[in-house]
Formats: sequence, structure tokens, C-alpha cells
Amino acid sequence: MTALTTITALYRERETLPLRTRILFTFGAVAALHAAAVVLLLSGNAGAAGTEALTWGLVLTAYLAGVKHSYDWDHLAAIDNSTRKFVAQRQDPVSVGFAFSLGHSSVVALAGVLVIAGAALVGEFMADGSTGNLVLGLVGSGVSGLFLLAMGLFNGSAFARSAKAYRRARRGAAVDPRDLEPQGLVARLLARPLSRVRRPRNIYVIGFLFGLGFDTATTIGLLMMTTAASLAGVPAFTLLALPLAFAAAMTLCDSLNGVAMMRMYRSALDDPQRKLGFNALVTGISAVSALFIAVVTLGGFVHAAFALEDPVTAWLGSIDLGDAGLLLVALLLAVWGASALREQGVRKG
Repeated sequence: MTALTTITALYRERETLPLRTRILFTFGAVAALHAAAVVLLLSGNAGAAGTEALTWGLVLTAYLAGVKHSYDWDHLAAIDNSTRKFVAQRQDPVSVGFAFSLGHSSVVALAGVLVIAGAALVGEFMADGSTGNLVLGLVGSGVSGLFLLAMGLFNGSAFARSAKAYRRARRGAAVDPRDLEPQGLVARLLARPLSRVRRPRNIYVIGFLFGLGFDTATTIGLLMMTTAASLAGVPAFTLLALPLAFAAAMTLCDSLNGVAMMRMYRSALDDPQRKLGFNALVTGISAVSALFIAVVTLGGFVHAAFALEDPVTAWLGSIDLGDAGLLLVALLLAVWGASALREQGVRKG
């Protein structure tokens, strides 16, 4: 009981730990997922003969699928916009990416375990047009669309205030750090819907609900690969390594993205007078990306939920944003790099 009390106390007080310590804990958890996947793979291969090359290839494929999936635009928009919200509230959200990715990959891992156990229910969810696939797809797209809409509006409010403060600063007026925080009607309207998203750990639930759709080619491909490997006689331990490798890769990339965005936003808020334009630009990019994806996702949701036949929602539902996430990453990194070069030039001058 004493040990449990100590662990609970440490869990509640973890946000008082130094920033570097919390970053080490986050990536320590990511490393543990990698280690667990390797242990399962080696344990499975130890009792198998003739399937080593196949299993190593399958696990590597699952790992690369996790890397690719982490750069889906909805992942990036959810992590970036959530990070912006927490930084504006003077938090250091080092684990936003990890929590979101862990929640999302929990769905995939659970489905993988059910596949290995021979549960036919997962096959129903994977079958396009089935009732299970439709219901879970509606839950996933509805939650993700509404969440991204709320975050896009919240950060859009922050962008409007930042842009206004930037114009005043160019005229020589002093900058109040509070000018960079979302306020006004939009912030008040969203206060209640976002009231439960107080800490980075709350993003786990959002990530879990995002993953319920079973609607991405990466997720379906991983589960089908697990099914095929199971029929081919690959050991159960090795099969368990597939969703775990997927989760390890996705948590690594999403954690890196979350920490990078935290540093980006913190650098803008720490020196609002000098980096006001940078803060406004990055906040605007994140807000627009979230709103764009929300429109696409909710359009597809309405099209599927009400069986509409109009060309607009049909087109929105057919848009694939998988590879577009890399463009968002490149754009944000380019803005950050340009700001850093400009900052260095100002210091030298």
C-alpha cells in the first residue's frame, strides 16, 4: 500500500519535475516499447525454424508503417494544435505527442491481439461497408473532426490576437504577452468543450477515439498482414511484436513532433516582442490546417452517416490526407528555420 501511495504521489507531481527529466521519462517510455517489441520478436524466433527472415521482414514493415502513419495530417494537426493550447496556458507539454500516439496505437494493438486470438469480429470491422466498420468509422471521424474544429477555432482566436498585436508592434507599441493568448467570444465558447483537456495525458483519450475508425490504409494493412502471418504459422510472440513495433515507431515520431512544436511555441512566447510575427505565422498555419482537416473529416462523416449523394461531401470523403502531413512538417520546419536564421542575423547585426 505504501508503494502504491508513493507511485500515485509521483504521478500527480510529475509536472513539477524539471523539463529535461520529463523529456527523459517520455522517451524512456518510447524506448521501453521498442525493447518490448524486440524481446517479443526474439522470443518468438527462438522456438521457430525457417521463419526468421519472414518475421524480421514483417516486423520491419510494421515499424515503417508506424513511421508513415505518424505523419498523417490529422495526427500532426491534433498534436500541434493541442501543444499550442497548452503552451499558451504556460505549460510545458512534453508528452502530447506520446499520449496521442499511445492512445491511437492502443486501438491497433488491441485489434492485433484479437486477430492473433482468432477473433472474427476484427475481420468485420476491417470489411468495407460492414456495420461494424461504418459505426466505428463514424465514431472516429466524428470525434476527430469535432476536436480539430474546436482546436482550430481556439488557435484561430490566438492567431487573430497575435496578428493584431504584431501590427501594433510594427507601429512601435509595447507587446503584452497576454496578447498572444486566445480570448474573446470564441475562447469563451470553447472553454467548456475543451475544459477536460487540461493536461497532455488527456490527449490519450482523443488519440484512442481517433484510432477507432479503422479507416486508414496503414491500419488495415497492418491487421491484414498480422492475419496472413498468423495463417502462415508465425509464432504468437512474433505476431504480438507487429502491433507493438507499429506503436513504438508511431510514438517515437509523434513524441519528437510534440517536443519540437513545444520548443517552437515556447521560443515565440518567451520573447514576444522579437518573435511576434513568427508566433502569429506558426499559429495561423496550425489553425488553418486543423480547420481544413476538420472540414474534410466532418464532410466525410456527414456523407457516410446520412448516405448523401451530393458531389461536395462525396469529394470531401474521398480526400486522402496521408502523405500531405509531410508537407505540413516541411512548412513548419521552414518557418522555424527562417526565424532562427533571422534571429541569428539580428544578433550579429
